[in-house]
Amino acid sequence: MGDRASAVLGAAGRVEAAEHPSALRNVVLVGSSGAGKTTLVEALALACGAVSRAGRVEDGGSVSDHDEIEQRQHRSVQLSLVPVDWGGVRVNVLDTPGCADFVGELRAGLRAADAALFVVSAADGVDAGTRAVWQECAAVRMPRAIVLTHLDAPRADFDEVVADCRRELGGDAPEAVLPLYLPLRGTPDREGHAPLAGLVGLLPQRVFDYSSGAREEHEPGPDRAAELREARGRLIEGIIAESEDESLMDHYLGGDELDPGVLVADLEKAVARGSFHPVLAAAPAAEGARQGVGTVELLDLVTGGFPTPLERDIPPVTSPQGAPRPGLRCDPEGPLVAEVVKTSSDPYTGRLSLVRVFSGTLRPDRTVHVSGHGLADRGHEDHDVDERIGALTLPFGRRQRPLSRAVAGDLACVAKLARAETGDTLSDREQPLLMRPWTMPDPLLPVAVRAHGRADEDKLSHGLARLVAEDPTMRLEQHRETGQVVLWCLGEAHRDVALERLRSRYGVRVDEEPHRVALRETFAAAAAGRGRHVKQSGGHGQFAVCAIEVEPLPGGSGIEFVDRVVGGAVPRQFVPSVEKGVRAQAARGVSPGCPLVDVRVTLVDGRAHPVDSSDAAFQTAGALALREAAAAASLHLLEPVAEVTVAVADGHVGAVLGDLSARRGRVVGTEQQTAGTTVVRAEVPEAEIGRYAVDLRALAHGSGQFTRAHARYEAVPPQVAARIRQQTEATG
Repeated sequence: MGDRASAVLGAAGRVEAAEHPSALRNVVLVGSSGAGKTTLVEALALACGAVSRAGRVEDGGSVSDHDEIEQRQHRSVQLSLVPVDWGGVRVNVLDTPGCADFVGELRAGLRAADAALFVVSAADGVDAGTRAVWQECAAVRMPRAIVLTHLDAPRADFDEVVADCRRELGGDAPEAVLPLYLPLRGTPDREGHAPLAGLVGLLPQRVFDYSSGAREEHEPGPDRAAELREARGRLIEGIIAESEDESLMDHYLGGDELDPGVLVADLEKAVARGSFHPVLAAAPAAEGARQGVGTVELLDLVTGGFPTPLERDIPPVTSPQGAPRPGLRCDPEGPLVAEVVKTSSDPYTGRLSLVRVFSGTLRPDRTVHVSGHGLADRGHEDHDVDERIGALTLPFGRRQRPLSRAVAGDLACVAKLARAETGDTLSDREQPLLMRPWTMPDPLLPVAVRAHGRADEDKLSHGLARLVAEDPTMRLEQHRETGQVVLWCLGEAHRDVALERLRSRYGVRVDEEPHRVALRETFAAAAAGRGRHVKQSGGHGQFAVCAIEVEPLPGGSGIEFVDRVVGGAVPRQFVPSVEKGVRAQAARGVSPGCPLVDVRVTLVDGRAHPVDSSDAAFQTAGALALREAAAAASLHLLEPVAEVTVAVADGHVGAVLGDLSARRGRVVGTEQQTAGTTVVRAEVPEAEIGRYAVDLRALAHGSGQFTRAHARYEAVPPQVAARIRQQTEATG
């Protein structure tokens, strides 16, 4: 596409500050784990001359997966920015993790980008996660293209995977998902498998051969004429269907030869609008080769077909008080509006904030206003402070390259912002603004932790606070009833990375412990109790006697206290003392760790001493009376029940229903959400869904999502209650 394929700039790997948004492209790579996103990023960096060998920068590290955890696990766990230069255009490539546990990093990448490249393995096809993100991009009409990788795999079939993409991603317009090139196979190996050696361009009708290690161009052979003609015809029809020039269809139907330049221009416009989704193929460079297969074609598509930041709308912006701020656009001379899309910490450089500038120009040594960001429920406080911008840099591997400025549409790293967190807005100090945050997934896997040793106790709270400041998909909870410190995560991989970062970055070792749900108790029937607190040790003693009656109330009633004392058996001034003692004992529970709820306590009688009675004595007597009543009564153990809503592919509904029943759940209804997706609503004890975030993913092959909300407390079945009490007694 175009003649920019020979223009490989930035041979020394230099990336200068962008002069204008028109010279920028922000592209996010999306795909499942193992699809080859990071390998593709490395191939693009090699093709642009940013590195001298595939994926390696000057210090020998990777341009993308340079985090120590990523190198150990051999997979991406965080959003990475790799800026490259192609034909005078800066392409900010955002590499995202493919694991569903790191969807927060993916959402940040989508926020920072103006277009998306969906990387699909030809060996595996389109999975549920890729399909879900495609639909998310479609809802906001984000331009998308598809890159097929692993075409060298034995079971890979180009035509089949293209058909899979059209079926799974095309939706109502599968004709808008079409390949721009056909694969060119090389010499078969001993097993008869032919590697990808180049591409055959359908519009230019040229072969781009990479088999020599460099891109060479020549005419296609006659043996491919029929295949090329048929595929080219489908592509032209797809372009014409999305073209704004209605005369093209008439010329095409009339048998006229259409100008390839006009077709390319219309194709690029349709891609930028998000109405046409080209399919390309790519493969990494062979050892010693200067370019990987398809990298030039892909870079040409990105720079020519994907929109500039000028063509994308800015997310809604308001004043900190909520007043709309209309009329903002991507203008380097406009008011400053930038957003922190990622926060990270480095042992050497300290805190680093990746920022997308939407309006204005961000400069070093400038004081900005930090506003944000509506995530107080996850341990992130709202901000309304001023901070000074330190150095501006662009990352490349582990290195940070200085920038003199970042214009509207660009991305840059800001060092040592002490207060700003992911999702916060940076704006002019004199004109504070707030950008509506993007949707964060709700963390649903609880991980209870405790300090490993005494040396870790002092650092634990600080380390956890820093951890959740970097990752807004985590939620930190200090549970008041169970006393546990709970880190809510998106899955087991998310948990493992969080605990490893806690250890390696902040020097805090923690031990996991079983997550406990907050149980409660109530009276199964009416009972009575008498509390007698009498002590005499010389001088003023302690004297208080009270008699109470306790009866159960409906769920959610709490503790009611009624005074029915007659004749002054308990002096008026001590009745509140009895109530205080009763409520304190109920909060502590009559059984260890189980607060007492939903009862009415009636004070019916008592005795006092004119000298030795006191507030403290009657508080103690009230508590003793409640404990005596509980000892003589039958108690119901109560557990929290959650309202669970599961959205799952129709083919997995039966398995989900059976699994919920096995968890003591009650299904309250099912309904069709969209074609192929069913929503199941159920009520399930919270003790049974601690690992549901992990189990549902396995049960529904990655196609299931769920939400949970506290509904009420219910009595635990007798056999389950007996087991819980035995476990409680065994653990002390």
